[in-house]
Amino acid sequence: MEPAPQSRAPETAPACPFAQRRPVKPPPRPEKVGLRDVLRLVRQDILAVQPRRLFHAWMAEFRSPFFTSYLCNDPDLVDLVLTRRPHDFPKSLRLFEGLTPLLGHSIFITNGPEWERQRRIIDPAFDGGRTKEVLPAMWDAAASMVERMRPFADGRPVDVEGQASHAALDVIFRTLFSIPVEDATANAVFDAFRAHQASRPMVNTGTLFSLPRWLPKLRFGATTKTAKQIRGFIASLVEARAAEIAAGTAPDDLATRIMTTPDPVDGKCFTPAEMVDQVGIFLLAGHETGAAALAWSLYLMALFPEWQEKLAAEAQEVIDAEKIYASSVSRLKLARAVFRESMRLYPPVPMYLRETVQEEELRGRKVAKGSLIVVSPWHLHRHERIWKDPDDFDPTRWDRPEGRESARLSYIPFSAGPRVCPGAGFAMAEGPLLLAMVLRSYRVEMVEGREPMPVAQLTVRGRDGIWLRLTPRAAVAPVQSGASIAAMEEA
Repeated sequence: MEPAPQSRAPETAPACPFAQRRPVKPPPRPEKVGLRDVLRLVRQDILAVQPRRLFHAWMAEFRSPFFTSYLCNDPDLVDLVLTRRPHDFPKSLRLFEGLTPLLGHSIFITNGPEWERQRRIIDPAFDGGRTKEVLPAMWDAAASMVERMRPFADGRPVDVEGQASHAALDVIFRTLFSIPVEDATANAVFDAFRAHQASRPMVNTGTLFSLPRWLPKLRFGATTKTAKQIRGFIASLVEARAAEIAAGTAPDDLATRIMTTPDPVDGKCFTPAEMVDQVGIFLLAGHETGAAALAWSLYLMALFPEWQEKLAAEAQEVIDAEKIYASSVSRLKLARAVFRESMRLYPPVPMYLRETVQEEELRGRKVAKGSLIVVSPWHLHRHERIWKDPDDFDPTRWDRPEGRESARLSYIPFSAGPRVCPGAGFAMAEGPLLLAMVLRSYRVEMVEGREPMPVAQLTVRGRDGIWLRLTPRAAVAPVQSGASIAAMEEA
């Protein structure tokens, strides 16, 4: 079918000057493969099963004896599913069945009235003005990451995914519970999360089949064990915070705000059990997505050293070693552009899965009730009809009219519509700040023969990590603690 005229990328944009160094992308699978090969590739990695034509098509249909799915790349269809009629396309849990032991009835899992109540309680904690209030905690996590990396900054290969994971979880614990990840409980959760990710694939092929809901689901033993460990740690944190709230000694952080916010409809706050579910997704979403985005941003800076030097210069100019300014994040314009481009090329969550509750007609095709609807940032962000030079790294695209129009049509790293991530603004403050802090102190370089290959685990990660070399820059003053600085903004 012909593309919608408003969705075609303009032809006037200049060619990307760095096209000869194209960021890594998994090779497409052959167009014609059997069902057995498709299932094998899905089990290996969801990105490995994607044919090249999906980066050009507006909609694609996949039929099997077990389910039918439709990949929707048409911006109008994406808007229909995510924004205009989201209740007719509720979230499908087929690809995420393995997460339920960890997340329970969290906001990530639920639909309908239960989800609506959860959003009414959670959203106020992430209002735009709250980012300024949590900046000292983000700042301290970034400064801690810089110091933690110092022993490894001698030119040896370092897996920056591990460093990014530690930093992202540190941000979550500092902003949620006012404790650093080095705290004994937080560190135990960090270790359990690493084991949990290693124990389960993103896709369990058994969950793709239309088996009865009452039929018990098979779980990986290690997945169930680590989920139980993590929930136990979270329960102890929630219990301790509830006692502090009752005593009037609780800090004014995200956990306290969420636990003390009543639903404006029924007047009730989350129970401790409900709060454990929500903290699970905060840790998973905030930790996993933040770590993936930061690690890929560092990879791109190693691949494009001229951009790295620009960001380092910006960071040294903007970041005051002795004071925190709330405006610092907004002044990191290059870091923000690079971080946005990183999430375009490597969206932390590669696919959103929905399910039809009734028969639909999409682009002239009859779509049966119960069909899977796939909205894929992995394809939308690299779509050949929407983006100019879609596989190239070009942070300047965000300053050009055609780049902004492409982003308006199909840039959804945090989803869109009512189910947009409530922490999107939080993430866009955290990511550029962490990236700038690292590049202010260290130079990152590629490791010959160890180019990463994207795979979809819980998020888009490197198959064998993302290995870079770190070396110190010219002496820069270490930044002060955010908690010790009272002045948050220039006069």
